[in-house]
Amino acid sequence: EVQLVESGGGLVQAGGSLRLSCAVSGFTFDDYAIGWFRQAPGKEREGVSCISISDGRIEYADSVKGRFTISSDNAKNTVYLQMNSLKPEDTSVYYCAASFGGSNWYEPLEYDYWGQGTQVTVSS
Repeated sequence: EVQLVESGGGLVQAGGSLRLSCAVSGFTFDDYAIGWFRQAPGKEREGVSCISISDGRIEYADSVKGRFTISSDNAKNTVYLQMNSLKPEDTSVYYCAASFGGSNWYEPLEYDYWGQGTQVTVSS
């Protein structure tokens, strides 16, 4: 059974940092990508970042470039999202998701499996 479990969310002041983790299990492939998405109340789910496990290619949304860093520890089957210089507008539920062969990393429909989400709240 494929599972993705996020952790690391919480409440932080503006300018602070959090590190989210996405633990992945149940995969038998090595050619997939993990994306991080976020969704605030009343807004559409948006792509934040993505990493290809097979070739290490990384993508970021313009809104988080220079502040967020995605990485993977393949031995632990875990993908991380280090979030620095957080802003109140980063407040959202953050989800990780797995894609097997999608072409548009920022498009939620390209992803096959999703975690349950973790809340990130940034106070001003």
